Amino acid sequence: MGNMATENAACSRIAELLDAGSFVEIGGAVTARTTDFNMQEKETPADGVITGYGVIDGNLVYVYSQDASVLNGAIGEMHARKIAGIYDMAMKMGAPVIGLIDCAGIRLQEATDALAAFGNLYLKQSLASGVIPQITAIFGTCGGGLSVVPALADFTFMESEKGKLFINSPNAVAGNDISKCDTSGAKYQSEKVGLVDGTGTQEEILSDIRSLVCMLPCNNEENVSYEECTDDLNRACAGIADAVEDTSVVLSMISDDQVFFEVKKDFAGDMVTGFIKLNGMTVGAAANCSKRYSEDGEVAAKFDGALSADGAEKAAEFIKFCDAFQIPVLTLTNVSGFAASEYDERHLAKAAAKLAYALADATVSKVNVVIGKAFGSAYVVMNSKSVGADMVYAWPSSEIGMMNADLAAKIMYADADASVLKEKAAQYRELQSSPYAAARRGYVDTIIEPEDTRKYVIGAFEMLYTKREDRPVKKHGTV
Repeated sequence: MGNMATENAACSRIAELLDAGSFVEIGGAVTARTTDFNMQEKETPADGVITGYGVIDGNLVYVYSQDASVLNGAIGEMHARKIAGIYDMAMKMGAPVIGLIDCAGIRLQEATDALAAFGNLYLKQSLASGVIPQITAIFGTCGGGLSVVPALADFTFMESEKGKLFINSPNAVAGNDISKCDTSGAKYQSEKVGLVDGTGTQEEILSDIRSLVCMLPCNNEENVSYEECTDDLNRACAGIADAVEDTSVVLSMISDDQVFFEVKKDFAGDMVTGFIKLNGMTVGAAANCSKRYSEDGEVAAKFDGALSADGAEKAAEFIKFCDAFQIPVLTLTNVSGFAASEYDERHLAKAAAKLAYALADATVSKVNVVIGKAFGSAYVVMNSKSVGADMVYAWPSSEIGMMNADLAAKIMYADADASVLKEKAAQYRELQSSPYAAARRGYVDTIIEPEDTRKYVIGAFEMLYTKREDRPVKKHGTV
């Protein structure tokens, strides 16, 4: 384990995360430089953060782990400089950075030096964004300016009991106290804020990070996430149509060996996001969801089938990550329209714009499968042909159009009696809402049986493997 003298929490987390015996420490002799407030009399081994590199399942990664036993893990000048140094090395080598956070905040004795070092860390993270994957895990306190660090990362995990993530402590929020609502807790941050991708025990989090690293490319140019597929490429997914409401089940069923790594599971449940494997290749998936089932088959949560602001934003951020790292995108569309609430009215137009932009802007392979309803503009922004999907499939039972046929008939024939409305609704369903009508117009490429979904999406991504697309020259978009 390099020069790490004591087997404290910071060291043990690194040992548990990495392949046995692979960690090499860098900067173990660094200590604080400041002498203000008699700081020279305090021991600051490694300046409160252990930094170095190792491997996860043979993949090179860089790691920093904050040591709460040194000044409560407070960040000083040299502490932040060590983390920035790890970023410099990771960028040169094209390898992920994993940060294990347990920190009291900025070191007060080093005021402006610490602030400057903090800013430099933000800079390194910003430059690394879209170049190398960045993963953080919060095991203790992560407050104030340090909360920007996991927000700048790609994926964040949080220990369920001891993890605390906040800009302002819960008691500093007007009208709140921690006993009423712990705004810093893992439950709040994962369910309400959406900054946290997964929660659990230390063991579960470190295991999840290992799994995630093995799913991801090591950088934006080299992809080592391919693995040999032992699953049947033509495997029929019997009963998949019965799972149409819970798309986490659908995604598991079509993936190689049922592998599905879900991210932000507890946030915006009407949208499922995560990674699957198709013929050994990692694919990012975003899917509308109207029900979630627990492990024992009980309904755990229900959604109304509409696209929410939080769901749209969750999908948009995920798709931007996939595009940056050349990860193909699969979407499963089952959406009845836009969510209607005061919150959504304030946020949904912008969030839907972000989703439409993320999909339209992405140059990776994009495949959409319409598995249920695909109504109105909510369908358009869910990776329809018109915003740039390369291939669109639809199940025979799906409905694609402006709205539910019965409602459309009532609007078009407001004064008609029930028998006329029934006849007109049937006409509308056949002429305007059936997947065959969409296919006749070229908006759907192929109508497929649900059980053949795995076979068709694998074939599509194989065909699209050499896709190249030129775009107008610009610095970047503004959405």
